Formats: sequence, structure tokens, C-alpha cells
Amino acid sequence: MPAMVSRREFLAGLTTAAGAVALRGRFTFAAETRAKACKADDLVTLGRTGLRPTLLGIGTGTRSGSLQRGLGQEGFTRLVRHALDRGIRYVDTADSYQTHAMVGKALEGVPRDRYFIQSKSFSREPAKILADLDRFLKELRVEYIDSLLMHCMTKGTWPAEMRPVIDVLRDAKQKGKIKAIGVSCHGWEPLAASPQAEGVDVQLARINPRGLVMDEKPERVVEVLRKMHQAGRGIIGMKIFGESGLANRQERLASLKYVLGLGCVDCFTIGFGSIAQLDETIDLVAEAGTLRAAAA
Repeated sequence: MPAMVSRREFLAGLTTAAGAVALRGRFTFAAETRAKACKADDLVTLGRTGLRPTLLGIGTGTRSGSLQRGLGQEGFTRLVRHALDRGIRYVDTADSYQTHAMVGKALEGVPRDRYFIQSKSFSREPAKILADLDRFLKELRVEYIDSLLMHCMTKGTWPAEMRPVIDVLRDAKQKGKIKAIGVSCHGWEPLAASPQAEGVDVQLARINPRGLVMDEKPERVVEVLRKMHQAGRGIIGMKIFGESGLANRQERLASLKYVLGLGCVDCFTIGFGSIAQLDETIDLVAEAGTLRAAAA
């Protein structure tokens, strides 16, 4: 089992200012991680948030959570605990996935500073998203959520329209209920408008070299992601395997190598329906990272 970081090291990481030198060993910034061999359990800095999820996260949105629910609570808990044993401490969920209760149960008894949780709300009104947040905290059995996303923006006007929601989330952030405010977009126009949004800490974006289930061609998406990343927004990738899992191991390896080489994706989530899938991806991340380092 990979060595666990101490509470002192973890909390120190949370308060490290953007641009500070990595603490030690496996604490790395996105650019530094991509410049050398990396591993799925590396702790990386998420933009300027000071938060440090692992490079790889467990996505629970695979077919809207159906695969996870198909595992049942016992099987899902085994998957999550196996991930923790392998050093993966990032779990991505959402209200629409209907997996909050499963995640909360799977993490029961695990010290809160040992994992990073991201969730998402479809609510478009301030009062409703605050109500969602209070419910999420109960369902997940936590006192705070690391990253809460405004889920599935579909219009290029969203930065202005969601301003009231961002404002109440800022208040929730000050109260310690969330650590970062994020957004996910479905469509090119909302993604292209994302750099204009003030007060947003995290961007969840679909990215892979083939343009599968993406908002636009990879080169156009990457241009926007780099702009936001340079401005300090944390960038989290999803759909790395194009939702299909791709045809074979070599294609999955190529996709990971591509994403790791971009330099603007801090970390990424992939949904798993089995421990074998998770283990293969952990191995592939290490292999892709080694290949990138050798080519640098």
C-alpha cells in the first residue's frame, strides 16, 4: 500500500499559495508532474485552489452511475477501498448520478482529510443550490465538499446568468461548506465563455485526443483550457477514454499520454465498473507518464 501523507503535510498543502514550491516527493504541480514520470496516486495542485486531489479520480457518473449501482453497496465499497489502498483519494460524484449515499457509505470511517470529494448540482437558482448543498452534505456524510460544480452549462451566457449562484456559493465557501466553486459545460459556446466567469475555481472539461463525446475538436478545447489554466483555474479532465473505454489497452494508453502531455489538465476522473479496470488504469497512467518523460 502506498505511503499515506501525514495530516500535517496534507493541511500544509491546502494553504500553499499558487506558485509555491512543491512540499516534497510526490507533492507536485501539474506542469512538474507532466515533465517527469508520474503516477495515478500523485497529489497535484488544483489551479490556485490550494487543494490537492490525486492525479486520477474515481468517476461515479459512468452511465449516470448505473455501473456503480450495479455493483451494489458492497461491491462499490470494495472498489473505493481498493482505490484508497492504491493511493487514489479523489471521488467524483453528482446529484444526478444518484450515488451520494453510496459514496458516503463507502468512505464511512475514513478520516476526512484522506480523500477529496467533488459533486455537482443542476440547480440554477441561489436558494435551490444552497438547499442542494445542505442535502449533499448529509447524503455524503461530510462537513464540507472539496469542489462543488454548477453542472452542465449549455449556454454561452451562463457566466452572467449564474452570477447570483456564484455569489451564494462564495458565501458557502467562506463558511467552509465548500472549498472550491466549479463548473462543467456541455457545448462549445458555454465552454468558450468559461474564461469570462469570475469567482469560478475549477473547470471540469471533456478531453481526449479523438474528440469523442467532447464539446469541440481537441485543439480548440485545449486552447480554452490553457487560457483558464494560465489564469489560475483548476482544470479537471473527464471522458479521457471517450466514455466507451476505447477499443484496447494501447488506445487507452495513447489517450492518457496525450492528456498528461497537455500541461493544462491538473487531474482527471475515469469511471470504473470493476477493480480490474481501476488497476489497469493505474498501471497505464504510470506507463504513459514514463513515456512522456522519456520523450521530453
